[in-house]
Amino acid sequence: MWKQENNTLYRKFEFKDFSQAFGFMARVALEAEKMDHHPLWTNVYNRVEIWLSTHSAGDIVTDKDKKLAEKIDGLL
Repeated sequence: MWKQENNTLYRKFEFKDFSQAFGFMARVALEAEKMDHHPLWTNVYNRVEIWLSTHSAGDIVTDKDKKLAEKIDGLL
């Protein structure tokens, strides 16, 4: 579940292993690129953390972030 905190949408994902986490990141990257919207994220082994905000709107949460979050959820 996405949480709104510190002017971002945040979610942590955990996978079986690094390969599944990295595959998820690749799918997210393709969707983000289509939207010209690029998340802040980290990956450590099987964990991926994502923070979404719209830089051009002053680093706040916008509909663009909410739409990307929905797309990301659809990739699970």
